[in-house]
Amino acid sequence: MAVETMARPEGPAGDFKGDIHVNNNAPRRKDVERIAELPVLDKDGKPHTFKSLYAPTNNERSRTLIIFIRHFFCGNCQEYLRSLCSSVTPDVLQSLSPPMKIRIVGCGQPELIPMYARETKCPYPIYADPSKRLYAELGMARTLSLGPKAPQYMQYSLPSAMIRAIYQNLKAGRSAFKGGDYWQVGGEFIFDDGEVTWCHRMKNTRDHVEVPELRRQLGLDGAEPPLRKTFSSGIRRSSSQLSRQLSDRRKSWSRSRDRTEKPSPDGSMMEKVKEDQAAEENSEQASKEEVKTTVP
Repeated sequence: MAVETMARPEGPAGDFKGDIHVNNNAPRRKDVERIAELPVLDKDGKPHTFKSLYAPTNNERSRTLIIFIRHFFCGNCQEYLRSLCSSVTPDVLQSLSPPMKIRIVGCGQPELIPMYARETKCPYPIYADPSKRLYAELGMARTLSLGPKAPQYMQYSLPSAMIRAIYQNLKAGRSAFKGGDYWQVGGEFIFDDGEVTWCHRMKNTRDHVEVPELRRQLGLDGAEPPLRKTFSSGIRRSSSQLSRQLSDRRKSWSRSRDRTEKPSPDGSMMEKVKEDQAAEENSEQASKEEVKTTVP
């Protein structure tokens, strides 16, 4: 049985147009306790209890941000983690009082976790919930809608993110179909001593909470994430180079077409004769003018 915060999208599943309707009510402590023993898998496929991700250690107060992402090939979620990790580093988290931890959970198979960590440069532990039970129990919904506008955290363009995702799928080989449910969306949950004190559930596939707002929820300032050198900038440079190459090629084709459309060899010869005659006439005229100027 899911918690009472379960998303209730309007219309049948798979028929979403725009944002779906979810709420951001935090699950009750008893609901969290009920799912505490559900398993998540690490990169080696070893199971851990969900509780182990946020439980206090050494009887000290513990705060944990758990980010539920979509499938492991989702370019939007990858870009979100790149922006987040460039703005909220482990050193920043340790400077908080009490210190904060970050854990990531995806809905694909655990064998793709190393690829995901490498692509996002994420320094935080990543786990997998292929059963998606945690997603359902914590009220996260399902949609393929992109939402009305691109979020601020996206420093890649949508086309370049799609190209990157396709490339990752091709490189994954047999694991290409193990990334997880493409319909599943996630959210962000802050746990404080085992209780959820704040949460945000995604309304579309790009609706992660913006990094400045998340920083404020963690007890930091609302600074924007730094700009990064992105794959899309390389795409833009390559596109510009390609445009120049195509322009040069079109000019070359045009010159070639002009050559093929010239008159026959006889016509070309006649044109040459006319040019020579004109040159001779001009030369003779120039000579006459020169003579006139030298006669006293």
